[in-house]
Amino acid sequence: MELYYDFHLHSCLSPCGDKDMTPYNLVNMAKILGMDVIALTDHNTAQNCRAALEVGEKIGLTVIPGMELCTSEEVHVVCLFDDVNNAEAFSEYVLSTVPPVKNRPDIFGDQLIMDSGDGIIGTQELLLTTASGISIENAVKYVSEYGGVCYPAHIDRSSYSVISNLGMITPEMNFKAVEMTEQADRNEYMEKYPIIKDMPVIISSDAHYLENMKEAKHTVNVNDNTAKAIVDYFRNLLYVGASVNVGGV
Repeated sequence: MELYYDFHLHSCLSPCGDKDMTPYNLVNMAKILGMDVIALTDHNTAQNCRAALEVGEKIGLTVIPGMELCTSEEVHVVCLFDDVNNAEAFSEYVLSTVPPVKNRPDIFGDQLIMDSGDGIIGTQELLLTTASGISIENAVKYVSEYGGVCYPAHIDRSSYSVISNLGMITPEMNFKAVEMTEQADRNEYMEKYPIIKDMPVIISSDAHYLENMKEAKHTVNVNDNTAKAIVDYFRNLLYVGASVNVGGV
């Protein structure tokens, strides 16, 4: 089935996320915009995913627990999990590898942990935008150990992308898909980096504010509208260099 998606969204837990991006607000906004499935991908944490899943269950929108991992090279990687417990366990592991730098709300903004009714149940004291101790070449390995899949975020951006920071994507990274922004010239990037020619290109909003969330446009072709079906889709893609059915992405 063809599902409208946005696999890259931030809540008010991300220090650069707006306070209005509560789990309740962002999930309901995604529903209004016509999405069938979304992923909550805060920086280096999944602590607001459980609340977002609860909202999604109430309004009939599939929510994938996820994270935007910042690798040790300061490359952003979108991580998706089919189970919130696995996402939270990986979140705990990632936070154990980040430097002990405390957040400065006056500079970076609050990092709010919410319940599904917009109640503040805590804050994350560690600054979530720092690099973790997980390298780019180990990202797929570690994420898969927690039952997830991952791919490099916004590879066409001039910062925090695998190309801007490392200048390349290599087979050793084991990625099977990539994310680009809406503005990217796909043909240009595929010509410069042939390794991505046969990869699905995921286009998501990376929204940090409600007004930056996009109307439903891009689709993924999967067997069922569940987090497991989405994660299995990415997990079962052929490796780089083989022919890939992009399935409407």
